[in-house]
Amino acid sequence: MRFTFVGDSMTIGRAGDFTWRYRMWQHLTAALGSPFEIVGPRSTLYDPGADAAVSQAYGAPDFPAGARAHLAGWGEGWLHMAPVIADTVTGHRTDVLLVSLGLIDLGFYTDSGQTARNARAFIAAARGANPRLRMVFLPVIPNVRAESDAPFAAECERFNELLAKAVADLDAPSSPLLLASRPTGYDIHHDTYDGTHPGPGGEHKLAAAFADAMHQAWGLGGPYGPRP
Repeated sequence: MRFTFVGDSMTIGRAGDFTWRYRMWQHLTAALGSPFEIVGPRSTLYDPGADAAVSQAYGAPDFPAGARAHLAGWGEGWLHMAPVIADTVTGHRTDVLLVSLGLIDLGFYTDSGQTARNARAFIAAARGANPRLRMVFLPVIPNVRAESDAPFAAECERFNELLAKAVADLDAPSSPLLLASRPTGYDIHHDTYDGTHPGPGGEHKLAAAFADAMHQAWGLGGPYGPRP
């Protein structure tokens, strides 16, 4: 089974981060019980000094180079990923997409309606590349901006409603779609280092949201293990 992580800055991480991708790799290694691969066209972290995704300075030295693959970008959202997802799925023979997108779109690029249309375009393109593809989507977690910007908070809420509708509308037995729950107990003041990007606690909770959704809905792997 071949997994691809798709996301924005919360998924790519910056130099020195462990990333929730690392936590998920740990979980799959312990719980899946069958061979798997993490695949994708990129492997780096964002380097603030270079203002580019050029770093391999992961916080976990035991994170294998072969498991660092992803399709994530600092400042990238549904708008950017919809045009490239088909090539990624085809080129890397992806079986399962784990997708965390939307916050950057709503914050800088598109309103909730257009963001939802981009999500549907993403799903169509991904399925065009692999008609039996499975996809898991994480709702947008409003960041600290939402506490002082009511219109932005409303757009986050509306997009999550539209994303849930898209998943319900487009789910199919041959290519199942799954909407994960918002991570239990996620607190942007304790689980992030800047009100947006996850610290170690947040990384575990993001990974758990995906892991528990796949286990509960598809019987894939097991429930997420204890959080250090």
